[in-house]
Amino acid sequence: MLCIGTTWAQMTLTGKITNKAGEGLVGVTIYEKGTNNGLYSNDDGTYTITYRDNNSVLVFENMGYAALEVMPNGKTPLDVVMADQALSVSGVEIVGTRNINRTATETPVAVEIIPIAQVTNSVGQMDLNQVLQFVAPSFNSNRQSGSDGSDHIDPATLRGLGPDQTLVLINGKRRHQSSLVNIYGTRGRGNTGTDLNSIPVAAIERIEILRDGAAAQYGSDAIAGVINIVLKKTTDEFSGNLNTGVTQKGDGENVNVNGNYGFKIGEEGYVNVTADFLHRGRTQRDAVNEDGSYYRQKFGDATMDNFSTFFNAGIPIGKHAEFYSFGGLNFRMGDAYAWTRTADSRRNVTSIYPDGFNPHILSNLSDQSFAAGVRGDVGKWKVDFSNTFGKNTFNYYVDKTLNASLESASPTKFDAGGFGQSQNSTNLSFSRYFDKVLSGFSLALGAEYRIDHYTLTAGEEASWQNYGPKIFAIDSVFTDSAHVFTGLDTTYRPGGAQGFPGFRPDNQVNEFRTNLGTYLDMELDITRALTVAAAARFERYSDFGNALTGKFALRYALTEKYALRASVNTGFRAPSLAQINFNSVYTNVVGGKVQDQYLAKNNSPVTRALGIPNLKQERSRSISAGFTAKPNTNLAFTVDAYHIVVYDRIVLTGIFEANDTTVWGNALNTIGVVGAQFFTNALTTRSTGLDAVATYTKPLTSNSRIQASLGVNLNKMTLDSIKTSEKLSGMQDVYFGAREKAFLLASAPPSKINLTLDYRVNKFGVNLRFVRFGKVTLVDWIGTDDIYKARLTTDLALSYNVTKSAALTLGGSNILNVYPTKQDIETESGGRWDPVQMGFGGAMWFARLRWKF
Repeated sequence: MLCIGTTWAQMTLTGKITNKAGEGLVGVTIYEKGTNNGLYSNDDGTYTITYRDNNSVLVFENMGYAALEVMPNGKTPLDVVMADQALSVSGVEIVGTRNINRTATETPVAVEIIPIAQVTNSVGQMDLNQVLQFVAPSFNSNRQSGSDGSDHIDPATLRGLGPDQTLVLINGKRRHQSSLVNIYGTRGRGNTGTDLNSIPVAAIERIEILRDGAAAQYGSDAIAGVINIVLKKTTDEFSGNLNTGVTQKGDGENVNVNGNYGFKIGEEGYVNVTADFLHRGRTQRDAVNEDGSYYRQKFGDATMDNFSTFFNAGIPIGKHAEFYSFGGLNFRMGDAYAWTRTADSRRNVTSIYPDGFNPHILSNLSDQSFAAGVRGDVGKWKVDFSNTFGKNTFNYYVDKTLNASLESASPTKFDAGGFGQSQNSTNLSFSRYFDKVLSGFSLALGAEYRIDHYTLTAGEEASWQNYGPKIFAIDSVFTDSAHVFTGLDTTYRPGGAQGFPGFRPDNQVNEFRTNLGTYLDMELDITRALTVAAAARFERYSDFGNALTGKFALRYALTEKYALRASVNTGFRAPSLAQINFNSVYTNVVGGKVQDQYLAKNNSPVTRALGIPNLKQERSRSISAGFTAKPNTNLAFTVDAYHIVVYDRIVLTGIFEANDTTVWGNALNTIGVVGAQFFTNALTTRSTGLDAVATYTKPLTSNSRIQASLGVNLNKMTLDSIKTSEKLSGMQDVYFGAREKAFLLASAPPSKINLTLDYRVNKFGVNLRFVRFGKVTLVDWIGTDDIYKARLTTDLALSYNVTKSAALTLGGSNILNVYPTKQDIETESGGRWDPVQMGFGGAMWFARLRWKF
C-alpha cells in the first residue's frame, strides 16, 4: 500500500495536477520514489507534499493515465499535466488497438487495465491466477484435486469460454501455451491453455484485459479476448515482499519471497529484473461419507514449489530506434495425491502396503521464454521486428506406489514420462499515423511466421508394462456378472504405476507445424466524435489449411464524458498440437472402481475406424455493444453486452465402453482397456453476457481517500445439438452426454460480482472485498445433479506504514470460512467438492512485509 504521513522530510512542494482538458485530477497518488512517503491530490487536483532533498524523484500515478516521474529540485509550485495512458507506453501498445494516438479510454472495444502492483499490496492471493480470479469478474480459475496434471497448472477462462480461447501476450507479443491438455476437472476439460503462474506477479506493471474477440488483430486463440501482461521497466528502485499465509485449519501454508530491481543503461536504457519463490503447502479436506466409506483418503490442494525469474530490457539505438528484450525461467515441482488403493484391492500388494496406499503424482515443470527485437522509425513509419521463443515441458513421476503385476518385486517410484510444447514466432510490423486524413487515420500491417513443436515421451518400462497375463486391466471384470472368462488367472494384477500409468512407447509423439499469418489493421477518426476501426487477417497452417477473419468496430462520443461503442468480428482457434496428438492409457475411477481407459489421438486407427474426421479449427462470430461514462474525475464506469457463437467447438468426448458389441468395442478389446474417448469438433456453443465495471475515488483530506470499485460479469452459455460421425449416429448421449455438457457449462458461471472498498488515512489502510460467485450445476459419476449454490466470500486486509521504507499488511481471504455446497463423494474429484467457485480451502490468513528503497 501507499502509506501516508512522515516526519523525516525536509522540503515542501505544492502544485496542481490536471488532465489534457485542464480538469483537476482527484485522488492522484503522489509519492517519493524508493519510499512509502506519499499522499493524494485533492478534489480540485491540488497537492502539497514534503520530500527529503534535491536528489528525490516524485512519482505521479493515476488509473488511466501515464505515470510521471519528476525531480522537483527545490522548485515550487509545480503544476503537472497527466496524459491519458498512451498506447505506446513502454513501447507497448495497449491491447485492442494499434493506433499510437489512442488512449485506453478511447478504444472502440472494452479494455480493462489492472495495476497489478497496487492490487497485490492488499490481497492474500500470491499467484497470478488467483489474483485475477478475485479481481477480474470475467476471469475464472480454480485449483483442482485428483486431476493429474491439472493439479499443477490451473486452467483459466475468460467470459466462460475455454482456456485456449483466450490469447495471452507479454509486452504485446504472443505467449506460448502449456504442453498440458486438461483431462479431468470442471474447468478447461479437453483444453490446453497458458500457464499464467509461470509469470511472477512481482515482475508485472499492469495487466490489460481486452474483453472482445480479436483473432483478426492477433490471430488464433483470441475468441474470448486477450490478456496482455506488461512488465515493469522501473529503475533505481528495489521493491521486495515477504508473504506468508495459512488456512484456518492450519494447513496449506504459503511462503512467498520476491524482489524486483531495475538498472539504468545510459540515459534512457533499462534492465528490470525479478526473482520470485513460492511454496504452497498441501491441504486436507473431508472426503469420507458418514458411513465411513471413501474413494480418497487424501483430498485437497497439492503441494508446490515454484521458482521464477524474469527480465525486461530496452536500450536506445541512436535517436530513433530501440533494442528490446524480455523473458524468463520458471521451475515448478508439485506433489499431488491420487485416489486411494485399498488394502484388499487387486491393485495393491499387501507385502508392500499392508493397509493400502495413496499414490503421489509428482510433477517437474520447466518453462522458458525469450524475446528480442528492434523497433524504431523508418521515414514516417514505425517498424517493429522481433522473434519470440517459448517452451514448456511437463514430466511426471509417481511415488509411494507400485506396479501390481510385479507383486512384491515392484519398485515404489517410477518415471512416467511427459510432454513438451515449444513455439517460435517471428514478427514484422509497420504502422503509421496520418494526421491530415479527416480527423486522423492509423494504418498498421504486418506478418508473423510461427513454428510449433509438440513432443510426448514414454516413461520407464515398469511404469506402463503389464508383466502378468494379458487380460483386461479392470476391476469390474472380476465382479461384473455380464462378463464370463473361462480359465481366468486369479493371481492376475493390473500393470503400470498405480495413480498414473506411464506413457507407452507407442504413445510417443514428435510433431511440428508451421503457420504464416498476415494482417491489416485500420482506425479512422471520421470526426473528433466518431471513430471506426476494421481489421482483417489471413493465416495458413501446414496441418489443416487456411483461416480468414475480420473485425469492424466503432465508437461515438456523445460528449467528452460519455461514449457509445460496438464491434462485430469473426474469429478462429487452431486445434492445438496436444489436442491432435495427445494419447494415453490412463487410470480412472468410476463408482469406486479403478479402471484403465484409452484416450485415442485424433488420427489413430481406432478413431479412423469410426469415421472421426481430422480436427479442424473452431470458428466464431461475436457482437458486442456498450457505453463508457466519466461524469466527473471521481467516477467512471463501463457497461458492455456480448454474444459469442463458437462453431465446431473441440471437446473431449464421453467414454465408449469395451463391452459394446459394435466395431468400437471390438477395437478396444484388442488393446485391453475398458473404455476410450477422443477429441472431436462436436458442437456449437452460444454465450451471451454482460460486463460492467465502475470505480469511484473520493479524497477526504490530502492524507486520506476512499475508493470503491464494482465489477460484474453475467453470462449464459447454451449448447446446440451434438454432431457425431455417421458410424456413431444415435450415440449422442455417449459422444457428449450430460456429464460432459455440465462440465462445459460449469466453465461459464452465470455470474460473478466483485465489490472492493479501499480506505487510506495517514499510515493506515483498510481494504474490504466481497465476491459473489453464481450457482453451478454438475453431474456426478452416478448421474445425479450436484448443485453448488451461490456463495459470497469476504476478504479483509489492514496495512500500516512501519517505516519510510517498509509496510506491513495483515488480513484474511474468505474470512467467514465459506465453502461450496457439500456433495457426496461421487464427484469428479472423489471429494466433497468439485473445483468450482472460490475453491474448497476455506479461510486463509496472511501477513505481508513489503519494503522498497
